[in-house]
Amino acid sequence: MKLEKIGPVGIILLALLFIGASPEEGGQAAAPMDFLGKVVNFFLLFGGLGFLLRKPVRALLEKRSADVRRSLDEAQASRVEAEEKRAAVGGRLDGVASEIGRMKAEAAARGRVEKERIARAANEEGARLRDLAGREIDVQARTAVRELKAFVAEAATSIARERIRKGLAAEDQAGLVDKSIERLSRLNEKPHSG
Repeated sequence: MKLEKIGPVGIILLALLFIGASPEEGGQAAAPMDFLGKVVNFFLLFGGLGFLLRKPVRALLEKRSADVRRSLDEAQASRVEAEEKRAAVGGRLDGVASEIGRMKAEAAARGRVEKERIARAANEEGARLRDLAGREIDVQARTAVRELKAFVAEAATSIARERIRKGLAAEDQAGLVDKSIERLSRLNEKPHSG
């Protein structure tokens, strides 16, 4: 090792080391010199270690500092990115909420329109069924009236025939029966013609 690298402080410390390392002179100065030697040795050892390790420790600390700085920068970038994503997701959630509201409103409107359409269709079907039932009742009533007229005509004819048989001669009976049948036929034909 060259003396230039050690520096002036190192040279002084080395001189003190050699002074403290001289053989004891009289025994009384040995204790303070022994202590002074230990102090010098301590400073030389740790001073030398500090001098030798200064650059590697500084490089290590600078590297560690750079790593910490880089980690902080990455954390900041991640936080900013997370904030941007949160804002984007929040915007999308707001959009989804408004879309859901719009879809609910549309569904409610379609439901009202469909309800009204079904009510109209039910009313129309009810009116059609009432009309059909009324026509069916009219047809049944006319048919019943015709059948009743036919029954009454037949019953009246048979009663008239019996009375006439009992009270008229055979020739008179035949003429009256023919007239009655002819009249009843005309009565029976009148509803068909109208």
